[in-house]
Amino acid sequence: MTHDDIEIIGKNVKDMYGTFMGKVVGTITDIDGSIQSVGIDCGSQGLQQIQYEQLVVQGDVVIFIPKWRLDSQRLIREKQLTIRRLKALIDIVSENDDMKVDAEIIHEKYKSKLASLDEMEKEIKAKLEARLTELDEQMKSAKMLSFDAKVQFKSNEISDATFETVKACTTEIIEHVTHETAEISNVKSRIADLELEVTEISAPPTPDIQESAVSYLETPEPQQVVQTILPEAPTESIITHSEPIEAGESKIPEPPTDSETTFAFPEPPQQVTADTSKDDNDNDWLARMEAQ
Repeated sequence: MTHDDIEIIGKNVKDMYGTFMGKVVGTITDIDGSIQSVGIDCGSQGLQQIQYEQLVVQGDVVIFIPKWRLDSQRLIREKQLTIRRLKALIDIVSENDDMKVDAEIIHEKYKSKLASLDEMEKEIKAKLEARLTELDEQMKSAKMLSFDAKVQFKSNEISDATFETVKACTTEIIEHVTHETAEISNVKSRIADLELEVTEISAPPTPDIQESAVSYLETPEPQQVVQTILPEAPTESIITHSEPIEAGESKIPEPPTDSETTFAFPEPPQQVTADTSKDDNDNDWLARMEAQ
């Protein structure tokens, strides 16, 4: 029997929040002497085998760590390390393009690692949801016990001391359930943040707005479609309806303004040509002489 066996056997086991679970009655070891599992007497729940990695010895008490917590911590730790390595790999390739071929092999390795972690993540999420359901039922049971004890106390069925004992125990359970629920919510939030980081790394880079504008301006003229043909005018004829003007509705026209006044310009003199009649010229000459 190893030294660890001597330290753990016979000690009380509590969960992370101080709730008593049972007592260690023995261990199962491997051929090399390392502890594989620990047998815990849980009273009415019987003898349970707990993995040794889920137990931490602290003085005279053994602390039980739930499996969902260990699995989620392992997932977050491995995923964070894989994301950091992928970012470092991308930075190396961006600084030296000649290393792109060599980096492809390592890149595929990290991508396969992320794929395996995604499968582990689905299992852990299912465990977290199942545990939240169990905690919700425990919360309801604790509140029901506390309320029923209050009713019994008001009806003088139990003493004041008994009621205070029930109230203290149920309050402790409610606090434990509240703390574990908050911790599960925190773990789910950290996993969601890691999913966003993986999405940002896997998404193709978006072109810069300025680069897009420059590429648009540098487009060759044959590719730019310019509309040079003007739209045709409508060919439909405009139909006007003539209606008779009633005598009672006739209006006196207003006098024209200065801008609307028309002037009669004199006609220009006719040019004398060879075809002009000589008799006309003589008559004009005689008329001017008689006038003098």
